[in-house]
Amino acid sequence: MIPGAKDPLYTILRSKREVTRLQILVEIAEHQPAVRQQEIAEKLGVTPQAISEYIRELIDEGMVAASGRGNYEVTKSGVEWVLTNAESLEAYARHIRRDIIQQVAVWAAIAAEDLSEGDEVGVYMKGGWLYAAKKKLPATGTVVMDAKKDSDVGVARLNGIIEHKEGSIRVCKVPRIQHGGSRRVNRKRLLEVLKGADVVAAVGVEAYIALRAAGRKPDMFFGAREGVIEAAFHGLECAIVIVDEEFTDFLKRLESVELGYTIHDPIAP
Repeated sequence: MIPGAKDPLYTILRSKREVTRLQILVEIAEHQPAVRQQEIAEKLGVTPQAISEYIRELIDEGMVAASGRGNYEVTKSGVEWVLTNAESLEAYARHIRRDIIQQVAVWAAIAAEDLSEGDEVGVYMKGGWLYAAKKKLPATGTVVMDAKKDSDVGVARLNGIIEHKEGSIRVCKVPRIQHGGSRRVNRKRLLEVLKGADVVAAVGVEAYIALRAAGRKPDMFFGAREGVIEAAFHGLECAIVIVDEEFTDFLKRLESVELGYTIHDPIAP
């Protein structure tokens, strides 16, 4: 990772103090407004006096608001600080999974042909899936078990770079039912946006009905936001139909993970 503002080694992980502040804010948010400092202290393994001092500092910085003895709430500023650092930690975890652990782990892939233990294989992505085949590729590994074609196979000592291009996400906003819901969506226009998408997702009942009315059942509904992000990271082209009140937060999420996206308007004139 390149050192900078988004690198957690230069932000939240630079000191135990910053980690503790994050944990305290999370604990307050989970239990507000009635917050027991003793319980937080026991959970984090620090003294109640230390927790009291941290909370006093967070109040002074405007990240926590106090309303009487033992009553605390995380402010908007505090929520934004938590989210920013949580996103940094998530990016760091992704770096560990993708760039570090892959050097020592056994990875599961689909056998593109019959393979035997000890075979040197090339590893590649296709349709969002990891495949292993006996051919020269920029990414290579060693098969750890016999496997028939199209079965799962373990690949160790993964080296090189897997040729891979992240997918993009087409984002379609639909209004809440109070403002017309699925009835305002132009079905023909919506289908044009969905054309060629590998994965189609819906967020909100209005979005689900709009897709169903257009003759397209969504591939994802529950957990759709994170699902399309994961699919795009695996190289799939995605489309998500999302209710307007979730729209802005989802775009911020895409910005935080640096995925490409386009915005489309399926609303009938």
